[in-house]
Amino acid sequence: MTENTNDLGALYNDQISKAKIWQVIGASAVGTMIEWYDFYIFGSLAGIIAPLFYPPGNDTFAYIAYLATFAVGFVVRPFGALFFGRIGDLVGRKYAFLVTLLIMGGATAVIGFLPTYSQIGIAAPITLLVIRILQGLALGGEYGGAAVYVAEHVPDNKRGYYTSFIQITATLGLFVSLAVILIVQNAMSAEQFAGKTGAIGGWRVPFLISIFLVGISLYVRLQMEESPIFNQLKSTGMTSANPLIEAFTKWENLKIVLISLFGATAGQGVVWYTGQFYALFYLQKILNVDATAANYVIAVALLLGMPLFVVFGALSDRIGRKKIIMAGCLLAVITYIPIYHAMQAAAGSNVETTTSKVNAVTGEKSLTPMSRTSDGTLAPAPKVLGYTSFGDFISNPTAWKLILLVLIQVVWVTMVYGPIAAYLVEAFPAKIRYTALSLPYHIGNGVFGGLLPVIGVAIIAETGNIYAGLYYPMIIAGVTFIVGSLLLKETHGHRIWEEIER
Repeated sequence: MTENTNDLGALYNDQISKAKIWQVIGASAVGTMIEWYDFYIFGSLAGIIAPLFYPPGNDTFAYIAYLATFAVGFVVRPFGALFFGRIGDLVGRKYAFLVTLLIMGGATAVIGFLPTYSQIGIAAPITLLVIRILQGLALGGEYGGAAVYVAEHVPDNKRGYYTSFIQITATLGLFVSLAVILIVQNAMSAEQFAGKTGAIGGWRVPFLISIFLVGISLYVRLQMEESPIFNQLKSTGMTSANPLIEAFTKWENLKIVLISLFGATAGQGVVWYTGQFYALFYLQKILNVDATAANYVIAVALLLGMPLFVVFGALSDRIGRKKIIMAGCLLAVITYIPIYHAMQAAAGSNVETTTSKVNAVTGEKSLTPMSRTSDGTLAPAPKVLGYTSFGDFISNPTAWKLILLVLIQVVWVTMVYGPIAAYLVEAFPAKIRYTALSLPYHIGNGVFGGLLPVIGVAIIAETGNIYAGLYYPMIIAGVTFIVGSLLLKETHGHRIWEEIER
């Protein structure tokens, strides 16, 4: 080891000893959680908002169209990753995710003011689509910045543990979005919340709250200093002149991008979205669970499962990132069908299949969950867990069965997601880290994962098979398990100053 290496190692340890790590994590995590809240409030309100922004007459078409708009935000995330990742590697980690926070917060607040289809016609869904694109671009730049920023402040032997607090923010953002929705719903009637009575719909309130949350986060982030590793790169002239070209045209870097995508983040993405978003849509639209009760099921399961992100992040510092991520993917592939069969049995609506009525004029399909009656014929499935109060919900055995089954899926989520930030940071060189890790992460999560709800619901609508939507995440997670097991390199213990030291 050279003298320069020793000096830099001492500098690194000095930064660690003096840095207020928890302030760094807190400032990064709060902003990232708010961005996830903004991003997911859109999906959490799908059942309420969908009929308001599309032509009336076919709720299933409106729901699938809304999910497609929801999915667009995921599809454009890789483009945001490229754009803001380049800024992060050229200008700085801090500057990049200050800009993403402002874009995300502004776009979300606009939805709270946006007129509906009945007020401005086709301009409503078009505007909603544009806003969703802006949200996706902003989130594409946010996550990589937060993960890299925290990872470049913490000790090598605890990177999985500390970055797991950034991993919690995605689930926490979803949980907070559900919690805010439930609080607002309980403060008014269902008609007021849906905008059927009163001056404005209560559904707008969660979007408008974003203005306040973003203001707090922006203030906190303005107080942050730049990452010590980026400062060192900049002061020594070692930043990349063109991180996009260096990351994606040099085979040694592109190879890591491709292996990280197909051997880690693609499977991680579908497991994440199956265990949280797909489960929510499945409860509401396939098993006919009351929308509010379904939100409670997911929210309670997420609250119980969130500590496991830290558990698996810390465990990855001891036994490695790869083993835990691969185990999570394999468990998902093996258990999804049995879990969703158990959810169907626990719900008690006895949904066996779905039928699709075709509108003679428009040709559009209307999805109806069907269950078998006592005389053996199929009829529209009854509603489950009709909501009265949280106390009644939490004391209902059916609710706890569904919570447990969703919680099992959340455990798989924490296994694949808890260690992923640490792996991605360690896999790429410092000077292209923001750009290089953001792309496979956002393709894996934004494209493979983000398209899951609309693909799953569309497959069920087409086939009538209520389990057919699961084949998509099972195939992707299976591919990731095979590719990752064969090609993914273990990174825990990697010293991320090595590129500078050499």
